Amino acid sequence: MDWVTGLVPGGKENFNAFLVIVDRYSKSLRCLPCHKKDTAMDTALIFWNNMIATFEVPKIILSDRDPRFTSEFWTNLYHMLEQNFHFLQPTIHNQMVWLKG
Repeated sequence: MDWVTGLVPGGKENFNAFLVIVDRYSKSLRCLPCHKKDTAMDTALIFWNNMIATFEVPKIILSDRDPRFTSEFWTNLYHMLEQNFHFLQPTIHNQMVWLKG
């Protein structure tokens, strides 16, 4: 998944970017219109409405480390899947408590 940005706004909603998704299994390409300033929630909705609703939940999702693919995107996507997703806090071993000060 990646974005193509810098496009001339067009259409009823003045889209100015594409979310590009390549399905490596079927070798299909999906270019989904979006806005350059879409939030993580907007991106999760686009992904949900166009990929998961059409196909199924993918086993693997590869993306570059774009800031829009932060934990917020994944949290929103997991909420849409109605799964509880919690970020684990690192545990501190009893013998290491003295290091915390």
